[in-house]
Amino acid sequence: MRIHKVIVRYVKMPMKNPFTTSFGTLHDKSFLLLEVYTDEGIVGFGECVAFEAPWYSEETVKTCWHMLEDFLIPMILQKNIHHPNDVSKMFAGIRKNKMAIASIEGAIWDIYAQQSNQSLAKILGGNKEKIDVGVSLGIQSTIEKQIEVVGKYIIEGYKRIKVKIKPGWDVEVIKKLREAFPNVPMMADANSAYTLSDIDLLKQLDEYNLMMIEQPLAYDDIVDHATLQKHLKTPICLDESIISLEDARKAIELGSCGVINIKIGRVGGLSEAIKIHDYCQSKGIPVWCGGMLEAGIGRAHNIALTSLSNFVLPGDTAGSSHYFEEDIINPEVVVKDGTIQVPQTVGIGYEPNRKIIDKYTVSSNVYN
Repeated sequence: MRIHKVIVRYVKMPMKNPFTTSFGTLHDKSFLLLEVYTDEGIVGFGECVAFEAPWYSEETVKTCWHMLEDFLIPMILQKNIHHPNDVSKMFAGIRKNKMAIASIEGAIWDIYAQQSNQSLAKILGGNKEKIDVGVSLGIQSTIEKQIEVVGKYIIEGYKRIKVKIKPGWDVEVIKKLREAFPNVPMMADANSAYTLSDIDLLKQLDEYNLMMIEQPLAYDDIVDHATLQKHLKTPICLDESIISLEDARKAIELGSCGVINIKIGRVGGLSEAIKIHDYCQSKGIPVWCGGMLEAGIGRAHNIALTSLSNFVLPGDTAGSSHYFEEDIINPEVVVKDGTIQVPQTVGIGYEPNRKIIDKYTVSSNVYN
């Protein structure tokens, strides 16, 4: 393929409900949407998952647009790309900026699937017709409200409930939730809110039969997590600490975790995500696909990735209606009985809804 044009849009979509974590509260999801055009007229779509503020990683919407405009797009325009894996080689001289890279690489995977007349899931090596999904729930105003919200999504059939925790909102919340829902698969996500001085507190969570505790310690740590894991019966799941295959290898060798969450944007794209998946499978470490409050394009890429065989734990790819009143794809992502059907049609399996995209586009630019 030869890339001859890229359109970058800044999109801002209101969220159905505020989403609160230990970092803060989101009322809108702002993101970059990429359209990549080939000489043959094929269009691939990618979504940049960076937030407006650098509280999840160092990347933001603005820094990603800068990277795309000044570095990444010029590096691929008018270049022949034979396979999406070539993108990683082309960008090898760029350090970090994983989310910016993943957004353009994802669009090229979409193009490659269309050129191959296959679904994105199949071209990635996926073998599932449907995937189990969980839901990620923000911190609520009261424990009673948290129980109410969890109950709602259990009724909807989600296979796993992820609850955000932070200091002062942890053991008592999990205790009350477990009393209310004794048999529901449940996990806690700390978003790096604790330190090793909290070992005794975190050990209390072992009483509540959690699937895992996600990223309890520093966002870039694998050493202290290894220490903590020795004190916990509950598996630690690493998220922010794993931005490459090398990070995954080191964490597994150190015994820092029992589970790894793979986010396409965090690791720099689908190619790296597949490498991490394959390595974890060879080491007996289960993985699941994390979410970044994606709109429809990013959600479609997550579904395709989750169709790979070692994604054995329900991910965060909830239905579109969980987050937004309307999504930017047709049909919207729908969860039925806790599962999502993996599209078998060519490409990402969903049609971008131009009307909705235009409605929420704040600004855009064309590069050719």
